[in-house]
Amino acid sequence: MPYLAGRQRGRHRDRGQVAIEYLGFLPVLIIVAMAAVQLGLIAYTAQQAGTAARAGARGASLDRSAQEACTAAVSGWLADGTDCPPSYAADEVTVTATVDIPSIVPGWDFGDATRTATMPLDH
Repeated sequence: MPYLAGRQRGRHRDRGQVAIEYLGFLPVLIIVAMAAVQLGLIAYTAQQAGTAARAGARGASLDRSAQEACTAAVSGWLADGTDCPPSYAADEVTVTATVDIPSIVPGWDFGDATRTATMPLDH
């Protein structure tokens, strides 16, 4: 019977071990989640830059402001970091949209997403 009593005491000491292991693994889970969210933001910003470039080129081809069309085409929280200068050639206009990639980690800069679109000028 003394052998059984020793085994039950050992179980009581192990009860908190799983919680401690989970707490040790929690930072890894948080880092993986933040990386996934950041990758999603990068992809979304690149998609928004393409939309802004097409809208800006369409606006500029119709003698409207390329910058206003670009800004209106992107999500409101990305609009402040959007730049769309037009470049005119003989029969066409090219707009290069540059959108700042937001970062969820303060102090890290992921640069800009840049996309270009060309449309014929509407005469």
